[in-house]
Amino acid sequence: MVDFIVFMVLFLGGFYLFGLAWELPTAQGVVFSAGILLVSLALAYVMRQRGSATRRVDNWNQRGDK
Repeated sequence: MVDFIVFMVLFLGGFYLFGLAWELPTAQGVVFSAGILLVSLALAYVMRQRGSATRRVDNWNQRGDK
């Protein structure tokens, strides 16, 4: 459950920054880039969790011995 909450905060926070960048008069590129970074981190976080979107047993450096 905590993993889902972390994912949603990162993912929705990234989309919030996308929208916020549209309204800012300055530093639009920095805020938009931060939004892309948050969305990318959210997707990377989901992909590294065991048994999540990839359904792999061995993700990155984690060993899953059955």
